[in-house]
Amino acid sequence: VHPLCDFHVVGAGYTWDTQDRAADMATSAKGWAEAVRMINDPSYDMVILDELNIVLKYQYLDLDEVLDVFAKRRDMLHIVVTGRHAPEALVALADLVSEIRPVKHPYQEQGIKAQKGVEF
Repeated sequence: VHPLCDFHVVGAGYTWDTQDRAADMATSAKGWAEAVRMINDPSYDMVILDELNIVLKYQYLDLDEVLDVFAKRRDMLHIVVTGRHAPEALVALADLVSEIRPVKHPYQEQGIKAQKGVEF
C-alpha cells in the first residue's frame, strides 16, 4: 500500500474462466461505478482502468456511457485505459494512444503460463 496510490481490484479473474456473461457484466458494472467515483473525485490526478478495452469489446459496459464520462472529465485528469481491441470511438476521443506488442514472451517461447504478480 502506498499513501499516494489507491488500488481497487474488482475483477473476478479471466472471463474465459467464469463463462458467465451476467456475472461478468455485474462485475464490470461494479468496477465502472468505482471508476466513475474516482474520475469525479478531485483528489485523483490519474485513474488507470486496466483491461477496460476488453470489457468494452465484450459489451459488458455501454461504450457511449464510458465515452460520455471520459469526455466530461475535469481538465488535467489523466485517464489511462489498457487492453487490446480499443474501440475506434475511444481512440478518437483519446489524447494519446500507444500500442504495445509482444516481441518475445515466455508463454510463446517456453509455454510458461501467466504468473501472479507479473501478468495479473
